[in-house]
Amino acid sequence: MKNKLIILSALRLFPHILLFNLHKNKQIIHYDVERWLSNTDSTKNIQLGFLTLMTIFPEYRNLFYKRIGGISSLINWLCPRMNTLFILTDDIGPGLFIQHGFSTIIAAKSIGRDCWINQQVTIGFSNKTDSPELGDNVTINAGAKIIGKVKMGNNSKAGANSVVVKDVPENCTVVGIPAYIIRRNGIKVKEEL
Repeated sequence: MKNKLIILSALRLFPHILLFNLHKNKQIIHYDVERWLSNTDSTKNIQLGFLTLMTIFPEYRNLFYKRIGGISSLINWLCPRMNTLFILTDDIGPGLFIQHGFSTIIAAKSIGRDCWINQQVTIGFSNKTDSPELGDNVTINAGAKIIGKVKMGNNSKAGANSVVVKDVPENCTVVGIPAYIIRRNGIKVKEEL
């Protein structure tokens, strides 16, 4: 049944398939698809995987439309975006994975490679100019808030519902309101930011 749905969906996705294979950001888009497929236990065939993601994962659609830019406004009616997920960041490294994405706003200055963002997350401004920077391999768990001119270091994690308003060093896990470090380089600690 799922395969039939994806084959039927391919008809409406014809313009998307062309952009997937011909767009100037093709390498990043293909990397995104491979990352999403590895996290969703979907097919390993990248073409079929793209169709599967566009058909079943509205969160992926938002990322794809962000990657292709303005032309998305001409085709997104064929396969609509998730209307509660807002990606306002222009500088996004390859491999961003958004799990669930419900009620999520992503307004970072930049996002590194292979980041993971869950639902009900806010990554945003504290004033007109100050927004966060996420390094590579950063995980933001459900309900976390990353606010202001802060840096999340490479391989860092913000625990569920944490509120991060200060820089987080590399290889650290933070939790709480305000956030504090509970793990640094794999070792349990309890340190203020």
